[in-house]
Amino acid sequence: MDERQALAAFGALSQETRLRILRMLVVAGPDGIAAGTIAEKAEVSASNVSFHLKELERAGLATARRDARSIIYSAGYDALSDLIRFLMEDCCGGHPEICAPVATAAACCTPSRDIVLQEIVK
Repeated sequence: MDERQALAAFGALSQETRLRILRMLVVAGPDGIAAGTIAEKAEVSASNVSFHLKELERAGLATARRDARSIIYSAGYDALSDLIRFLMEDCCGGHPEICAPVATAAACCTPSRDIVLQEIVK
């Protein structure tokens, strides 16, 4: 990921509704969530959620696929991983062991999906 792509991702995430939507998508996993369900859980109109999802897509942080009459959105895990790598690239002045807790914390956090979804949409 280059600086331009990182800036686009951070720009997309700098809005409260988009950040909440992306967190929902991450919790949903690769199966994703239908746009209508996202709108309902985020408590925004369908047109509003569509706008935010397009911004996340443009930044590479979300992907869309059609399933019958629904559009299902998923987190762009590759882009999220790239963004984290971009931030941690030159970690701690050549002492990567300092950054190790960040990497292991993400791997060990596996709270219940329903609990996390409830927290995200509060």
